[in-house]
Amino acid sequence: MKIGNIEFGNHPLFLAPMEDVTDIGFRKLCKRFGADMVYSEFVSADAIIRSIKSTLDKMRIEDDERPVGIQIYGRDVDSMVEAAKIVETLYPDIIDLNFGCPVKKVAIKGAGSGLLRDIPKMLEITRAVVAAVHTPVTAKTRLGWDSNNLIITTLAEQLQDCGISALTIHGRTRSQMYTGEADWTLIGEVKRNPRIHIPIIGNGDITTPEQVKDAFERFGVDAVMVGRATFGRPWIFKEIRDYLQSSLGGSLIATAPLTLNDKIDILEEQLRINMERIDEYRGILHTRRHLAASPIFKGIPDFRQTRIAMLRAETEKELIDILEKCRGILKT
Repeated sequence: MKIGNIEFGNHPLFLAPMEDVTDIGFRKLCKRFGADMVYSEFVSADAIIRSIKSTLDKMRIEDDERPVGIQIYGRDVDSMVEAAKIVETLYPDIIDLNFGCPVKKVAIKGAGSGLLRDIPKMLEITRAVVAAVHTPVTAKTRLGWDSNNLIITTLAEQLQDCGISALTIHGRTRSQMYTGEADWTLIGEVKRNPRIHIPIIGNGDITTPEQVKDAFERFGVDAVMVGRATFGRPWIFKEIRDYLQSSLGGSLIATAPLTLNDKIDILEEQLRINMERIDEYRGILHTRRHLAASPIFKGIPDFRQTRIAMLRAETEKELIDILEKCRGILKT
């Protein structure tokens, strides 16, 4: 599979762009464990233009995380074009257009998935951005605004005709937000369309290696994007990669499975990375949602109380003590 001049090989795995999640430290961890492509947190075109420091920090890229995409969102042509030109000066491998964010504060203003209610403007933005930059432009969207407007099969062709280099489809409507189940059948329908020649990346409800295999074999997607299942589990890419190597065949040899100790060490490393990158307090705030969501702690009796303690911890010592206590419980 290829996007622009980037060769991804067979069965590539992508880390989804997620607000307050896909910071540079987390991207590097996911890259280490087998993510073929990572993305920045999605950033506002208006904030880019105004040079908001927090937004500029989100777009910092380092060579050891490449290939990496920067995802932008906005509601009008001029600001999206100007923002894309600024982003290009940072040399991302891909500029991704966010037409899928369902969050009310974004969609209600006509950005993200709000553009699913104004397809002419979505297409105008796409054409203008593609024409304005030399970096490959991709897009991420949903099946439609609601179940009465499942427009993705037509929309995919329209976006392709605007010149995008790949399309990611989340298998839900905007109205669903993140509820219900992702519907991959329409993603497969887009991929089977003989008019579609750009890569189609599937996204939605991917939590196990078996689901990834099904996405490739049953729906024929060119790549699979993993989102919320990475919370507290950056090693999911290794688990998927090892499974695909054994079940679909490949030239790589699966490495030894990670132990419980390995995984807790990784979470503690993530905490240290964020504290060094920001500061102790904000680094903890940024990390503890990952720790509380990690599936490795499900075996702890009455984990709810431990989870609350994780989410309330304000110092490195507090969090490390909780993690080490969990390590001891899980080893017994």
